[in-house]
Amino acid sequence: MTNNFKDKLGEGGCGTVFKGKLQSGRFVAVKMMANSMVNDKEFISEVATIGRIHHVNVGQLIGFCTKGVKRALIYEYNGSLDNYVFSQDGTVSLSYKKLFEISIGVARGIDYLHRGCHMQILHFDIKPQNILLDKNFDPKISDFGLAKLYSRDDNVMTLTVARGTMSYMALELFYKNIGRVSHKADIYSFGMLLMEMAGRRTTLNPFADSLSQIYFTSWIYDQFNEGKDLEIRDATEEETKMTKKMIVVALRCIQMNPVDRPSMNKVIEMLEGDADLVLMPPKPFLVRFEKNKDDEINTSPTEALILSGDTIYYIS
Repeated sequence: MTNNFKDKLGEGGCGTVFKGKLQSGRFVAVKMMANSMVNDKEFISEVATIGRIHHVNVGQLIGFCTKGVKRALIYEYNGSLDNYVFSQDGTVSLSYKKLFEISIGVARGIDYLHRGCHMQILHFDIKPQNILLDKNFDPKISDFGLAKLYSRDDNVMTLTVARGTMSYMALELFYKNIGRVSHKADIYSFGMLLMEMAGRRTTLNPFADSLSQIYFTSWIYDQFNEGKDLEIRDATEEETKMTKKMIVVALRCIQMNPVDRPSMNKVIEMLEGDADLVLMPPKPFLVRFEKNKDDEINTSPTEALILSGDTIYYIS
């Protein structure tokens, strides 16, 4: 089914994902759980979590397999979102309108996880690689290896260790004095995802030549704040408006204080509503600090975001 596991789609802390094909000709994503998960804890957690979910924008678990210490999960698959957002040769297969529609689908899927199940499901790893697309390019949230279930009455959650992918993780997952962990952590991750979809690039590029290129979010905020037009190649007027709305909503989602981030149902309302009614939030400021000779960071640990070479960049 996987052609001897030759077509690798991605890899994470919980396992490696390969492309497969069923006898019917249907393509699937086969997630092989990491050997460190042989106690079945993560495997059972993911199967149990997905078994509770029934939504058009949440990945359908087609099946699972156990053989000896090997564990596999099988999902429907037609490519993941990162293949279309981060094109290697500069070409783009999806229109801006389609990306906008995908963003609303992802938002609806997250809203269902937060409010539509009998338990509140926090994903903790929303990113382009975990958004699978079906044959109609409808988005499906996948990979629940880091997900946690809580009572719908819980407003704050307890975690023993930060979980997720660094570029998409809210700061309260690291620093308690910023705010308590809640569903707003998924909102932050979605905001980073939305920004990347709108800009068709990663939000952070540590190899860029200038500071404005390093943190795309800070740069795009300044463009909007100065009233400059957003130049979008090969986009219609309608698509340009959609993209601008995606960016403003993304900026609202990535506010440092979780209290300042909207709920996902509010995000959907903003994306589907009038762009002129979506107000610009405060700017996520980018500040630069150098490391000293003893490799200590000359700033508060609550502010540090990312290390690039000998420089720390963070949002304050």
